[in-house]
Amino acid sequence: MSSVKMEVDRYLSRIGFEGPSGVPSLELLRSVHTCHLLSVPFEDLTVHSGGQVKLDLPVLYDKVVNQRRGGFCFENNSLFYWLLTQLGFQVTVLSGQVKNSITSRYGPPFDHLIIMVNLEGKRWLCDVGFGSAGFSVPLSLDTCGPQEQGHRVYRLRRIDDVHFLEWQKEENRGEDGDWTEIYKFTLEPRRLEDFAEMCQYHQSSPSSIFFCKSLCTVLRPGGRVSYVGRRLITTTFPSEATGAAQQ
Repeated sequence: MSSVKMEVDRYLSRIGFEGPSGVPSLELLRSVHTCHLLSVPFEDLTVHSGGQVKLDLPVLYDKVVNQRRGGFCFENNSLFYWLLTQLGFQVTVLSGQVKNSITSRYGPPFDHLIIMVNLEGKRWLCDVGFGSAGFSVPLSLDTCGPQEQGHRVYRLRRIDDVHFLEWQKEENRGEDGDWTEIYKFTLEPRRLEDFAEMCQYHQSSPSSIFFCKSLCTVLRPGGRVSYVGRRLITTTFPSEATGAAQQ
């Protein structure tokens, strides 16, 4: 953890949070999680503009808060972890392994950085760095049942000490609908520096989507705006869970 003190109020202003932030609570956690997603893009543009991503918290703070940029999971979730600790939450960094939708294989350990918050005896999964497949408010780690978030449904399935994040795509929603695995993880505590090697891999390897394709996406009220390659995509979430329209 960096010894540099964060300007918390400036960070909260950057993400558009206007409520009280004095005492850690589930309401506060949910609010800052959603505000972050509505304000800070998930993007890899540094990789494609001659820059270098380094997991140094003051540098990430300057990029996201002062320069009003975004980042990929290692950046957004590292910085969000720092914010939560400054707000008084009990926070643990976890290592996730993302499932490739084409090969159906999982990435290596430290492929994805996620966060667990312990609050009043309950555990919550936070992730503000997963782009279009991500959830908008923290998910409970204490249930394996469906957790509905607007037009999407998620669940956390557990086998021994491995947790699997899954979702039902809009066309498959329902009790008998198919579940798609997104990533898996354990609850073993990690350090931010543990992710340095994979952070470097994702910005230098031709096997990484972040090296091969420029992208930027941000959640908006009622939808999402994304830039992928040379395509600008506006996604509108339906009022009912029937599907999303792309324009």
